[in-house]
Amino acid sequence: MKRLFTLSIVLGAMCISMMAQIKKPELMVFPSENWCINNGYYTEVMNLDYMQKVPSYREALQQNTDLKLAIAKINELFAARQFPLEDLEQTLKNIDQERAEDHLTMSKNGNELAETPLDQISRVAKADIILELTWEVKDYGPKHSLTYILEAKDAYTSKSVAAVSGTGEPSMSADVAVLLEEAIVSRMDNFQNSLMDHFAEMQENGREVRIDIKVFDGNAAGVDLETEFGDDELGDIIQRWMAQNTVSQRFSLKAASETHMDFTQVRIPLYDDYGIAMDAASFAKKLQKALKKEPFNIPAKVVMKGLGRAVIILGEK
Repeated sequence: MKRLFTLSIVLGAMCISMMAQIKKPELMVFPSENWCINNGYYTEVMNLDYMQKVPSYREALQQNTDLKLAIAKINELFAARQFPLEDLEQTLKNIDQERAEDHLTMSKNGNELAETPLDQISRVAKADIILELTWEVKDYGPKHSLTYILEAKDAYTSKSVAAVSGTGEPSMSADVAVLLEEAIVSRMDNFQNSLMDHFAEMQENGREVRIDIKVFDGNAAGVDLETEFGDDELGDIIQRWMAQNTVSQRFSLKAASETHMDFTQVRIPLYDDYGIAMDAASFAKKLQKALKKEPFNIPAKVVMKGLGRAVIILGEK
């Protein structure tokens, strides 16, 4: 009996230890694009032939106290469940510092690196999941009620992985943080479980990214994707490399020609050999290094397009 009791204690300790080792996704809370535009926090930029409204997160945080309270409350609810968190406001400050140190990121030919504000913030913060928050407070006489939507998106693909919404009971409080907690707390467990299911799937099957291969026109190396090395074309060699380096050989070749290859649904490890979170650019640099070696000797440039997409341009650096 004593042995059974001791065994149960040991097994229980092992279970607790295993639970403690389970990684949780790193989260970052944003106001949704809808909330920013409806509340006037946006700038307009010309995108091809139309004006696009782009959220201004910095302006929203500087001018809207309710937003800061709402983000703080969501952070508090997830911190209580031991999720690692990145703070939006601090990340924006880090970006300002980065801009001061390196105002423009350009290629040697003078091409700017184009990123959306969300891409740029995600790249600096490197959160696994973005939580987009939308809310609206309605008045019912002296009482107030809050309707909200909290949507979780994979920071690398922008695909929705979980969502929760609802309306809280009318309350005498007019504090957004209090109303938000009252409305959302009863649904947090199911929402948290959905996030963990998504992250567990990524740990098993890899993180999804996109890798594009392009060729500099008239490049000094004189190569394209149909250039032959032995009996194989370069495009076939790259495709085999993808099969050898992706998780369970999971990727799709969406399009291919002598000047480009578009790989989608590319599953890469969550972490590299040093335990550092891997993104599309760091994975692309592994291919860049492989092509730089014998017998290829192909220089290449890696351009980061947010966390989940990278472009490798062959022929020049």
